[in-house]
Amino acid sequence: MRIAYICCDPGIPVFGTKGASVHIQEVVRELRSIGHEVALYAVRSGKHVPDDLTDLELHLEAVADVEPAEREQAQAHAAERIVSRVIADGADLVYERYSLFSTALADITAATGVPGILEVNAPLIDEQRRHRSLVDASGAAQVLHRQVAAARATVCVSDPVADWVRRRTADLPDANDVVGRIHTVPNGVSVRRIQPQPEDPDRVVVTFVGTLKPWHGVADLITAAALARQSWSLRIIGDGPEMDSLRAQAGRLGVEVDFRGAVAPQDIPTHVAGSAIGVAPYPDLGGGEQQYFSPMKVLEYLAAGLAVVASDVGQVPQLLED
Repeated sequence: MRIAYICCDPGIPVFGTKGASVHIQEVVRELRSIGHEVALYAVRSGKHVPDDLTDLELHLEAVADVEPAEREQAQAHAAERIVSRVIADGADLVYERYSLFSTALADITAATGVPGILEVNAPLIDEQRRHRSLVDASGAAQVLHRQVAAARATVCVSDPVADWVRRRTADLPDANDVVGRIHTVPNGVSVRRIQPQPEDPDRVVVTFVGTLKPWHGVADLITAAALARQSWSLRIIGDGPEMDSLRAQAGRLGVEVDFRGAVAPQDIPTHVAGSAIGVAPYPDLGGGEQQYFSPMKVLEYLAAGLAVVASDVGQVPQLLED
C-alpha cells in the first residue's frame, strides 16, 4: 500500500529534534517495516535525517516565517499544493498529522475516494490561542470540522485529546457517527532505538530530555538540584526558548548542569548513557491545560532502563506506579 503521510505544521521539522519530529519518524518507520510504501509531504524538513530514512520519499512545500495572519494563510496554501501533489502522485491511504490550517486529508479523500486517517496530538486551537497567536480562530475550527468529518478514523494520543475533539465537533450533522470514529491510541516508544545501558559507576546522573519550554518544568528541576541534600549530576538534553534563562538560573544557584543542547533522535541513546534517573517535572499549571500530554520522554526513559521521577499530572499516573 502506498501511504501519503502529511504534516503541514510549520512548527514541526520532520527531521528535527523535537518530540513531534521523533513521533513522525517512528510512525513512518513502523509503516515501512510492515511493508508499506510511504511518501512524506511536509512544510518543514530539518537537518537530522536518520540513516534508515535517507531513502524516504520527501516532498516539501515551505511556509514563510511571516506575520501570524499571513502565516496562517500560507499554511493553507501550502496544504493546497500538497493536495495537488498527492493526487498527482497517487496514494492508497492518506495519514495526516492534524495542523491548524490544513484540510489536505479532507480534500484528497473527497477527490479520490481513498480513506484517510487523522492523527491529533494536542488541542491545537486552544494551545495556539494560549501560547502563541491565533488570528483566524473561526477558520481553524472549520478546518477541524472538515478533517474529522472526512477521516475514516481520528486517532488521538490521549483521552483528554479525544474528548477535546468530540467537544469541538459535537455540532457536526453526523456527530453520532463521527464520535464512533474517534479513538485513543497513546504514544509508544521504539525499543530498537532505545535500549538499557549501564549507569555511571561513580555518580548519580539525573537526566531530562525534551524541548526547553515553560510547561516542561525544567526551572523547577534546577531549583530541586540546588536544594538537594545529596550530590547528583544534572544533565539536560534539548534546546528551546528557555535555554538562556535556565543557564542563568543554574549559575545563580550554583548548580552545575551538563547542558547537551539539541540532539538528533538517533543520538539520544548515546547522550542518555550513564544516567540513573530520568525526570519529567511537569508543573501543575491548573485546570486542564496540560492534561492532554502523552509523554514520550517517560516512555523513552523506561525503555532506557532508567528509574523515573515525574509529576503526578496528565497521563503520567497511567504510566508509572509509586
